[in-house]
Amino acid sequence: MNPVYIVDSIRTPRARANQKGGLNKLNPYELLDFLYKDIESKNFFNLKSIDEVILGCVTQFGEQAGNIAKTSALYSGYPDSISGLTINRFCSSSLDAINLGYLKIQSKQADNIIAGGVEMMSRVPMLSDEAAIWNDINIADQAKIFLMGSGADLIASLFKISRDDVDMQALKSQENALNAQKNNYFQSIIPVINKSKSINCIQDECIRPDTTFESLASLDPSFKQLGEQGVDQAQLNLFPDLKEISHVHTAGNSPAMADAASMTLLSNKKIQENGQQVRAKIISVVTVNDDPLLVLSGCILATTKLLSQNNLKVSDVDLFEIHEAFASTMIHCQHKLKIDDEKLNVNGGCIALGHPMGATGSIMMSTLIDELERRDLSTGIVATSGAAGAGTAMLVERI
Repeated sequence: MNPVYIVDSIRTPRARANQKGGLNKLNPYELLDFLYKDIESKNFFNLKSIDEVILGCVTQFGEQAGNIAKTSALYSGYPDSISGLTINRFCSSSLDAINLGYLKIQSKQADNIIAGGVEMMSRVPMLSDEAAIWNDINIADQAKIFLMGSGADLIASLFKISRDDVDMQALKSQENALNAQKNNYFQSIIPVINKSKSINCIQDECIRPDTTFESLASLDPSFKQLGEQGVDQAQLNLFPDLKEISHVHTAGNSPAMADAASMTLLSNKKIQENGQQVRAKIISVVTVNDDPLLVLSGCILATTKLLSQNNLKVSDVDLFEIHEAFASTMIHCQHKLKIDDEKLNVNGGCIALGHPMGATGSIMMSTLIDELERRDLSTGIVATSGAAGAGTAMLVERI
């Protein structure tokens, strides 16, 4: 089987997902174009040698519909010969895009692949595709799947995670992210500057420097009303040992919605045509599905299985980037896997930095590689969770 290397992993800044956000005036094609142009300018190899573009996108509706992986490559003037595939595996989408690229190169179906994702949540809001699974309580009940926030509150209830616990997790995320931004640790960000649209977005916007434990504690629960509409009772029916659902998640300890795009360039060659060495090598990948009722626990199962398959302990891995999909999921994950703070999401997570769903996994990859390089470390794991219990974990080694 072919080795698979990460030539580069880049991303746009993560902008707030509202009309005042720094990327809102751009459509998804215009945003992705900044990354396509960056890859082209670095001249790693002839663009005609790229076999495929694989992009994750969760809400494939409106501006994000129409196989945006293929059509965005055409929009940016890439060769017609490049095929394109857009995938939706919920919040694991762009890490799974990298995984698909990895498998294709490993099996000699391709030599070079661009994998990543895009989500413009200010222009194509979450749930705007009106999927029945999120809109019909009867379908959701029969499928045993609920919205992510309800799943996060269920995890908090099952594992006795308190409101103070989740607010402290959110504060830690904000403090780590602010420190990383102040010290310019996010080296893989490609600035997005468009003078004609008055856009000058050069860093992540979702970090809230003024966050305190007291300000977090003052926020109202976000998913209590949803629970009162029938979700709480459905969950209690399925978990009869529970007396009630603890609604501990708020806007402050949930992942911030964001606009962003990301790309990870994969190749079977260690040295590129321009003489540049690659940044990392993919060692192993695991994809799993955990209990859909817990919604967001897939990253725990995926990471556990990945470590086992590679005969590794947590102590053998230098850094972990694990999807901070609500504070309770991160607390449960850290407790279950027994990962020290010094190794886990050291530059903050999605609560502080933002969660552009279809792009997040590839963004986490760029964050991991940046930090491995900065600290001169070797191995890292990126793990993501998605709705319905989806989970993917990827082990990489810095070159």
